Amino acid sequence: MKCDVVVIGAGPGGSMAAKKAAEEGLDVVLLEKRQEIGEPVRCAEGISIKSELKELIKPEPNWISTEIKGARLCSPNGDNVFMAGNDRGDEGGYILERKNFDRGLALQAARAGAKVLVKTRATGLIRKDGMPCTVSAICQGKTLRIDAPLVIGADGVESKTARWAGIDTRLNLKDIMVCAQFLVFDSTIDQECCEFFFGNKMAPGGYIWIFPKANSLANVGIGIQGSQSSSGEPIKLLEKFMKGKMPKAKILQMVAGGIPTSGPIKTTTSDGIMLVGDAAHQSDPLTGGGIINAMKAGVMAGKVAGKSVSSGDVSAAALKEYEEIWRSSIGKEIEKRYHAKKFFLNLTDEDLNNLTRSLHGHNGSRIVTRDLLKLLFNLNPKMLWNLRNLFF
Repeated sequence: MKCDVVVIGAGPGGSMAAKKAAEEGLDVVLLEKRQEIGEPVRCAEGISIKSELKELIKPEPNWISTEIKGARLCSPNGDNVFMAGNDRGDEGGYILERKNFDRGLALQAARAGAKVLVKTRATGLIRKDGMPCTVSAICQGKTLRIDAPLVIGADGVESKTARWAGIDTRLNLKDIMVCAQFLVFDSTIDQECCEFFFGNKMAPGGYIWIFPKANSLANVGIGIQGSQSSSGEPIKLLEKFMKGKMPKAKILQMVAGGIPTSGPIKTTTSDGIMLVGDAAHQSDPLTGGGIINAMKAGVMAGKVAGKSVSSGDVSAAALKEYEEIWRSSIGKEIEKRYHAKKFFLNLTDEDLNNLTRSLHGHNGSRIVTRDLLKLLFNLNPKMLWNLRNLFF
């Protein structure tokens, strides 16, 4: 098979890259190793600001499980505050149906002209004169060779594409969020509000979340600092939380995995290679969220692919434009969030209690993470002085 660009991984970043590259007039092949796009769901499925999604693509109704009107932040001592979207309703969030969402994005890529191959695992990269020329793969049990001058790796935190390109994406334990999540049934779940629980004993270096999914369902998960995790500990901590908070909840499903929470890596390009999403460590280091950043990066990569392939130059120098675009936009925010993460990791439970207490009287303030951080800084300048460069 021959094409202009191979995209490895049909998650949000890969599908958006394939869609944009196809819209730029390229012959695109999108590979997904699993037989069903969107399965298994290894994600909390939340998007905090629905307007950000709408700027990238028009969401289909079946992509959305629940619309969120606000978030409740709960401190170690049980205190809590409610943070809302704005009056216009465009800053509330969505809880997605990721299976439908991912499949819908892949369908958009197919409609734009991309060829989608499921149950197709990329197994290697063949180079000629130092440049990629062929992706080897196993497609439904049969060997496949795809000749293409450009490869976009959207194959997650354990990216093989990065390894084949010689790009170092190794992570220290302090830059990994180790996660576990249950899909639960519980009739007491607030269906319009996400809940976040903080505490160094409850979730060391991270937090616990409850994301409602309609029909009395919710994703209840935990993400903890990799350097503070041991085998099986996230699940044990989550089970302990549920016994105290949701004793009658019925667990229907369990998933586990890791999320990169590092700052921007040194490079996300090589000759004939671009990385997007978790493969490029573009998730938010503070929250672990990565859907919107992956989609934005995918669009950027697809656009640069169109220019580079059309010009016949897919060298690292030509692909530097992608580096410059994403680093000057989402990359700057990732860098700031990484510094914020490192700061918050050093806070005690009493510090977290004090920060939550300071928000009383400001219930209803905007849920946007940046605005929340700025409000906390204004209310607690002495404690958060080292974060001043995030805002000024």
